[in-house]
Amino acid sequence: MKKRFLGLIVLAVQLLTSVAGVHSEWATKVYDFLPAPGQFVNELPACKSGEPRDSVLARAQKFFCGYRELDDYGDSVFVKPKLISLGAFGGYIVFGFDHPVVNSHDYDFKVFGNAFQAEGSTAKGGSSEPGIVMVSRDVNGNGVPDDAWYELAGSEYNHPKTQHNYRIVYHKPADLTKAVDVAWTSNDTDSLRAGVVNANAYHDQPYWPLWIAEDSLVFTGTKLRCNAVDESGKGTYYVQHFFDWGYVDNRPNATDPGFKIDWAVDEAGKPVALDRIDFVKVYCAENQMCGWLGETSTEVNGAIDLHPDAPLPPLKGDLNGDGKVDMSDVTVLTGLILDPAASTSAVVDLNGDGKVDVSDVTLLINMIMKQ
Repeated sequence: MKKRFLGLIVLAVQLLTSVAGVHSEWATKVYDFLPAPGQFVNELPACKSGEPRDSVLARAQKFFCGYRELDDYGDSVFVKPKLISLGAFGGYIVFGFDHPVVNSHDYDFKVFGNAFQAEGSTAKGGSSEPGIVMVSRDVNGNGVPDDAWYELAGSEYNHPKTQHNYRIVYHKPADLTKAVDVAWTSNDTDSLRAGVVNANAYHDQPYWPLWIAEDSLVFTGTKLRCNAVDESGKGTYYVQHFFDWGYVDNRPNATDPGFKIDWAVDEAGKPVALDRIDFVKVYCAENQMCGWLGETSTEVNGAIDLHPDAPLPPLKGDLNGDGKVDMSDVTVLTGLILDPAASTSAVVDLNGDGKVDVSDVTLLINMIMKQ
């Protein structure tokens, strides 16, 4: 009887938790992590040669998401995230939460870095190593980030020196036992097309990610204009200026309000309406060396949903409002295509291309088949 009573209590707690919709404010899952070469690679987090990718991802997840452990009193406490370095241009991390992040049409989530204001500089800057944020919806419902990605357009998106469709190739050095320069080539239209990530005396481990067996690493994305200024004129004192808004590790955490899903744009720069997102990608958006400070490399230190228990919008594809997505919704969508004058409160442009046609029917059927 006692066991049955305890079991009922546990069940009641589970039901109440489910009803309350309690979610973790912190990111809970790292899906992918691939830094570009840099002076903190293989250190933040520590990695070794030939280590399996799954092992690296597990360690990156523990660093980025934090974890729970028992304290000296047996209580479960949350250990906050630690810094992860994304290396030079293109290095990235892909993560998510234990729930979709709802578009509140305000600041929706925040990604922490380690930017700071330089005490000796009158400029607004100090350490600013901006990373671009991209977001994605789990349209096909398979729980992995393999759908379309959209850039959150920050303050520099339309700057004349911002280079979209930038491509860089890092070439694996022959010596992977110590810190050596890592050569790269690019399609840059405004600066160097070739150069190196310089090794320095402060970090003597290999700068190439040691679990990567390939002879080259290729990254593409948007490259921001260089934000570093040598205030000494001698290569001894660099200040990295803050951009206005919209980048990770760009401004101090205390003054950075976060990111809005409403900033999402497609590859052509056109705004994209997203009612929620399931995945976030952050990548280093600078390709510059700052003397003895080394390469500009975005660092990340966890992420939070600013509205973790916001109610979800109506389920995408549930066109008849019965709380399910099934063939009855295909019937409704087909009817709406045949009779465009018919009214409905549901979102029927499922692929977001501005039209309601057979491509939306195909997407809906695929969504149903993958459930």
